[in-house]
Amino acid sequence: MSNLLSYKKYNGTVEYSREDNCLFGRVVGIKSLLSYEGDSIQELEQDFKNVIDAYIGDCKERGIEPEQPYKGTFNVRISSELHRNIAVYAIEHGKSLNAVVEDAIENMIEKTFING
Repeated sequence: MSNLLSYKKYNGTVEYSREDNCLFGRVVGIKSLLSYEGDSIQELEQDFKNVIDAYIGDCKERGIEPEQPYKGTFNVRISSELHRNIAVYAIEHGKSLNAVVEDAIENMIEKTFING
């Protein structure tokens, strides 16, 4: 079970404030700070959708492209030994380093979400 909301390819967290006795969250995967809240899961989900729609509408009004979450590029820092080993593996298998890393991530996700 996930604690993320999803709408129009955007994801948001689901969090609880005991102090304020409410649910709240923020959109993740973009630089803009978009937050929402609600007293129930239904209210939280609706406010999440309203925030996304308002963000997209505001960008359209201003003539700018809304940020797209998870563009498909990210930097990963690993040990030099692991870097060397995966580079050798890629060469030996006639693949790019990116292709090998993508395969490894796909296998991990498949095992976690499909078989897990």
